[in-house]
Amino acid sequence: MRILVTNDDGIFSPGLLALAEVASRFGQVRVVAPDVEQSAMGHAITILRPLQYHRTPLGPFEAYRVNGTPADCVALGLHHWDGADLVLSGVNLGSNLGHDIWHSGTVAAAKQAVLLGVRAAAFSTVLTADGPNFQPLIPYMEQVVRLLLSLPGLCLVNVNLPPNPCGIRWTRQSVRAYSGEVIPGADPMGRPHYWFSARPLTDPEENTDRWAVEHGWISLTPLRLDLTDTGWLERIEPKEILF
Repeated sequence: MRILVTNDDGIFSPGLLALAEVASRFGQVRVVAPDVEQSAMGHAITILRPLQYHRTPLGPFEAYRVNGTPADCVALGLHHWDGADLVLSGVNLGSNLGHDIWHSGTVAAAKQAVLLGVRAAAFSTVLTADGPNFQPLIPYMEQVVRLLLSLPGLCLVNVNLPPNPCGIRWTRQSVRAYSGEVIPGADPMGRPHYWFSARPLTDPEENTDRWAVEHGWISLTPLRLDLTDTGWLERIEPKEILF
């Protein structure tokens, strides 16, 4: 089995190395990741300039850095390797729960793999003041990969790891209302700048990804690329409106 490993935190992120170590227990590993951090990049792709692809020392792994986005890394990695059997993205330094999925570069890399016909999973973990300790999480990550490989029809999964897992739980995405605001400020030169802040208005519902991680569970959320609201589509009549 050939496994492409990527992330959005950059080629030297400790989470990337931990995930590559887990992947190596299941097959041949190649790492392709951004040369700098690309957090919250979402599913951006580079179309207005060429990309560079350079071999980079990364422990025992064959690794390459790309001056592009996480989605770029997956596209280039699969191109240069002539495909793969599985793509693993992460481990992101910080969770990707609920609305985070919309802007996560970690999840976008996994989505890009599925768009190119390869099964994928995105891994993230809670970022604490001391930073994540990946060594205790590695056995759990290995268990998750083994579980996912036992479900061949499952193409895209978002995985979030709490610091001290009590088990694994299948979840749905937490969707909450947020109060967003723009906070003005100034840099040391007195020039104005702005921060965007969002505060949740509701608590996460039970059996959602955010609820599970808050209660110590590893959250596995199966995702799909089709964003169609099928409930509304089925209710709307007539389906055709003629002019």
